[in-house]
Amino acid sequence: MSDGTREVQGAARLELVSGVHLLHPEDAVLNAMMSGWARQQIGGRGLQAGTAAGRQRIVEQFRDFTNEYPWNWTAAHIDEWMADLVMQHDRAKSTLRTYQGAVSLFMDYLLDPVYGWADVCLERFGTHPTPILHDGNRREHLVDYEGEAERRPMTREECQLLFDHIDARVERAIKRGRKGALTAYRDATLFKTIYGWGLRASEASGLDVVDLYRNAKAPQFGRYGMVHVRKAKGTKGSGPRRRNVASIMPWAVESLEDYVVNVRPRYGFPTHPALWLTERGGRLKVGEIEDRFALYRDELGLPEELVPHCLRHSYVTHSIEDGVDPKFIQEQVGHLYASTTALYTAVSSDFANTMMLKAIGLAFDNDPGDRALERSGRQ
Repeated sequence: MSDGTREVQGAARLELVSGVHLLHPEDAVLNAMMSGWARQQIGGRGLQAGTAAGRQRIVEQFRDFTNEYPWNWTAAHIDEWMADLVMQHDRAKSTLRTYQGAVSLFMDYLLDPVYGWADVCLERFGTHPTPILHDGNRREHLVDYEGEAERRPMTREECQLLFDHIDARVERAIKRGRKGALTAYRDATLFKTIYGWGLRASEASGLDVVDLYRNAKAPQFGRYGMVHVRKAKGTKGSGPRRRNVASIMPWAVESLEDYVVNVRPRYGFPTHPALWLTERGGRLKVGEIEDRFALYRDELGLPEELVPHCLRHSYVTHSIEDGVDPKFIQEQVGHLYASTTALYTAVSSDFANTMMLKAIGLAFDNDPGDRALERSGRQ
């Protein structure tokens, strides 16, 4: 640490008394960091005391959420905190920006060698603060998803209701000899596919028949083991990206295969590449997908907030509930950051209760005192 730090407001040497043994060194250093940051903002940068205090409260909230000291914070803590603020507390985008801004300023202060906090932490705790905010987890990326806040995942019951309703429409149209049977059959398969592979409406619209192919690790699905998405949403300014989505729902595979083999040929356009055709031989567009979904949703009396993208949310939520690895789901739906996938997840109360009971059971199973009591009872 250079001697120049001694004259800088907020420097570690001004906040910590050298040579004094601290009873609780972690808490003492944290308190010194916070008081030093306040001095740096008010004295060094000329900010109002109220502004500095507000930022400190935000950092303290983050500290309470992580239950860790700043020198142990990681980027994952920011991801988890932002997801919690969105999912559990319904914070607005502007609020998320403010919260991240406060934490970012605090970390800039700690990482600035002028103030000497990294040296103090390394000397006392064997580690030091590291950057936890980067382009990948800042507010603009975290909330960059297609759904509005009120667009929630559909429940399993709502999904089943939708699929059953369209299937029933197909059966009625066939019995009555109506022309709409072909369209209803296509729609039923389309929405099952969006759900079954976690697709965006735009991705489903862009699918061609040749985008369905085998997966060597799932030979039981034949040529429907993998869906190649050529027009996936890209990052800002990068254009569309590609990804492969593995088939994991056998019933969805059966539905898609039935459509390709038995229904699509009836449209009469064998050379057209699109998977989803209109009766006039065109590619089904995103707006048409949204309109068809709205028709069936309104016929069922489901909430108007539900849109095709909710099926994608449902794919993430239901897969997590079924025990699928979240990292795998993140890759399936094409999210660059785990925090984005977390925004899509709203597990049911039954699932949450099951996980709670499982956690409690594990806690009791691992409690040595309980095991000792159990042994004494057997004796």
